[in-house]
Amino acid sequence: MSIEVRNISKKFGSFQALKEVSLRVESGELVALLGPSGSGKTTLLRIIAGLDTPDPAPNMRVLLSEEDVAAQHVGSRQVGFVFQHYALFKHMTVYDNIAFGLRVRPRGQRPSRDEINERVTRLLRLIQLENLGDRYPAQLSGGQRQRVALARALAIEPRVLLLDEPFGALDARVRQELRNWLRRLHDEIHITSVFVTHDQEEALELADRVVVMNEGRIEQVGTPDEVFHKPETEFVMRFMGNVNLFHGRVESDKAVFGPWEVPPGEGVYTDGSDARLFVRPHEMDILRESDGRPVAEATVKRIRSAGPYARVELDLDSGETLLVELSHDRFRAIQPSVGDRVLVGLRNARVFTEDYVI
Repeated sequence: MSIEVRNISKKFGSFQALKEVSLRVESGELVALLGPSGSGKTTLLRIIAGLDTPDPAPNMRVLLSEEDVAAQHVGSRQVGFVFQHYALFKHMTVYDNIAFGLRVRPRGQRPSRDEINERVTRLLRLIQLENLGDRYPAQLSGGQRQRVALARALAIEPRVLLLDEPFGALDARVRQELRNWLRRLHDEIHITSVFVTHDQEEALELADRVVVMNEGRIEQVGTPDEVFHKPETEFVMRFMGNVNLFHGRVESDKAVFGPWEVPPGEGVYTDGSDARLFVRPHEMDILRESDGRPVAEATVKRIRSAGPYARVELDLDSGETLLVELSHDRFRAIQPSVGDRVLVGLRNARVFTEDYVI
C-alpha cells in the first residue's frame, strides 16, 4: 500500500505550513518526517490521514495505493493514527480500548463478537501485553500505554499507519526500548508507515528513509546514511547532528579556511565567493605532532570524557571555538589536558558556497 502526495500546500491564516510538497512512500516502507517545530511535518501527516484538508490546487493529489482520497472523509481512508499522548479512553480497559474501533463500525461492517475477541487477543500478544487486557490506562506505564494506542490503530486493519511523535511523551530509556520494539514489529507486519519526529537519532535508527523538512518544504529525502553523510543543503547538515562551522573564501579554485584547503569535487568553484566549511566533531582529529596533513594550532579548553566519545573543546588561535569527539582509545593515546597546545586536523568535511556544494 503506497502513499503519495502531490503539490500539497496548506495555509493557516497568514502562516504557510506547507508549500507545494510532493512525496511518495513505497509499500511496506517505514518513513520518518523529520524537522524542527513548525516545519510542516505534522500538518503533512494529518493531511494524509484526512484530519486536515490541503488548500485547493490544480495538480493537488493525496493517493493511497494510487487511489486519490483527497475528497474522502477521514473515516473512509482506513488509516491508523497514533497520537503522541496516547488518546486512550480512561474509563475503558486495555481490551476495550483496542476493540473500540471495531465495535463502533456500522452493523453491516462490524465483526462478530468472536472475531473481535480473536483480533484483540492476537494484538495483545503482538504488543506483549497479553496478561494486561483487564487493566485500565492509569494502571499502565507510559510505554505500555503507547503500545496499546498502537494496537488500537492496528485493530481496524488500516491500509497505512501514521504516527505523530509516538515517543515524545516518554523518558529516554523507554523511548529507546519502544524504538527497538517498533522496528521489530514493522519488520514483522510490513505495514506502510510514516512517523513524525524531531529527534534525529530516532529517525536515523528507525526509518528506511528520512524526509527532512524545513519551513513547509522538503529539504532532502534519502536513507539515514544519505541524509547524515551526504547532506544536500546547509540546513540538513546543521540539523542532522553537531557541526563545527568555519567561514572562508574560494581562492584558485579551492575553498580556503585558514590552514585547511578543500579542493573541488566534480564542479568548479567561483573564485572570490564566500564558502562555509562544516565538519562533524567525530570527523576531526587531535594531534600532538604534525603528520604531514594541514593542521591548525589550538588550546584545549574543556574535556568531557563520560559517554561513548570523549569530547574535547578547543580554542583555535584564530579565535574560533570547536568541538572534537574522539574514541576513548584515541583519547587515551593522546592524553590531552586542559591548557595543552595541540594540532587539529580534518578527516572529512563538507563545503557549501552560493553556487556549489561538495
